[in-house]
Amino acid sequence: GAIVSSLFPEQVRKQLYEEKDEKPDKLSNMKDFMSGEGGIVKSSKPIADLFEETTIFFADLAGFTFWSSKRTPCEVFELLETLYSAFDKIALKRGVFKVETIGDCYVAVTGIPQPQEDHAIIMVKFARDCMTKLSQLANDLVTNLGADTADLEMRVGLHSGSTTAGVLR
Repeated sequence: GAIVSSLFPEQVRKQLYEEKDEKPDKLSNMKDFMSGEGGIVKSSKPIADLFEETTIFFADLAGFTFWSSKRTPCEVFELLETLYSAFDKIALKRGVFKVETIGDCYVAVTGIPQPQEDHAIIMVKFARDCMTKLSQLANDLVTNLGADTADLEMRVGLHSGSTTAGVLR
């Protein structure tokens, strides 16, 4: 339950846990979903919706590929864990939903799963806060990770408008 709670918004969790005719308990449904087997994938409708007013945040670290090529795996993870933990705290404070991280890319959204009238403003403030935090943390990490850590910058892209979102099964 804790893993599912950390991965999916409440509305999605409810759909995943819905009882099916051939699956009498929630645990069986979840096991089937996670393994890709059984009735939940085959007998249920996709979990997807159209959200009319959203803003999506895409960010990556400029210079990360070169920087990471000179580091140990532990050093790379020290940087990413430090940054993403800080970004997650900012997201929680700002009402931003973190979608995922892939390497040095961080993806988040406003207006999903709950509508937010000021979704774009919230996201611009989130982006500004993350860029400020990166600058601060990169300078703090110089001692452990090398002087060129302070040279890392963040590229940010924002998309505002309608978005189709769901869970790929």
